[in-house]
Amino acid sequence: MAFLENGNHTAVTEFILLGLTDDPVLRVVLFSIILCIYLVTVFGNLSTILLIRVSSQLHHPMYFFLSHLATVDVGISSSVTPSMLVNFLAERSTISYLGCGIQLGSAALFGTLECFLLAVMAYDRFMAICNPLLYSTKLSTQFCIQLVVGSYIGGFLNASCFVVSFFSFLFCGPNKVDHFFCDLSPMMELSCSDASVSGVLISFTAGSITMTTLIVIVISYFYILITILKMRSTESRQKAFSTCTSHLTAVILYYGTITFIYVMPKSTYSRNQNKVVSVFYMVVIPMLNPLIYSLRNNEIKGALKRQFYSKTLL
Repeated sequence: MAFLENGNHTAVTEFILLGLTDDPVLRVVLFSIILCIYLVTVFGNLSTILLIRVSSQLHHPMYFFLSHLATVDVGISSSVTPSMLVNFLAERSTISYLGCGIQLGSAALFGTLECFLLAVMAYDRFMAICNPLLYSTKLSTQFCIQLVVGSYIGGFLNASCFVVSFFSFLFCGPNKVDHFFCDLSPMMELSCSDASVSGVLISFTAGSITMTTLIVIVISYFYILITILKMRSTESRQKAFSTCTSHLTAVILYYGTITFIYVMPKSTYSRNQNKVVSVFYMVVIPMLNPLIYSLRNNEIKGALKRQFYSKTLL
């Protein structure tokens, strides 16, 4: 049943996800493309995690944080991609009320974690380049674990705000969600209760996290740039830049897309544009991150070669 009686209202028990397109041919094409992207995402990130675990050369803070970023990328993609793939082939794309809340919460959790971990990794690069003599002392194993645990706690608290807000909404009318997953904005539009307070609260918490982590990243790279420009050796400058380019590329891709979706005024773009950008940051970017770090990082490429040769010689 899609609706249940609740006093003088009917409470929605499931939602219909309108998805990306109604064209049956295009749905099959998109299913094939996104399935391939998801498989590459899972394989690439799990391979990164495994490589960091088994390679002693990668047992230092930068790669410890990278392994958690890879875990988060699998989580972001897995929060929406499997249900999206099923819905491409289903005649009627539905999701339960509880499932919608879980999907919203998991997307918020992993999306927030991505912000925190990118900020932590920027701080790691700042310490490595600007304070190399204090790097091992300041970024001890215990402190690195504390940074990651703090990131997970912050992600959980922000996701809790999303989930509590969602379950506080009353849905008693249309149940068609104009999106491919249960994002907060289209769910607020369907709510027949006053969602303005929840909207302000979510905007404040999500905006604060985004701006705070972005400020940490900008300040870190400001000092990194000053330090690099002071280096006399061209080789030292190139080496310092090479350790930052992968992370900086990931930051630009991720923050660029979430700024477009959650910061820019909604009147400046259409719902379809929102869907396309959402696919990019929730499905494509998690696939790109392991490729960015593996292709532009000599230590990871070296560790991968050593593991490959050691296996072939056995």
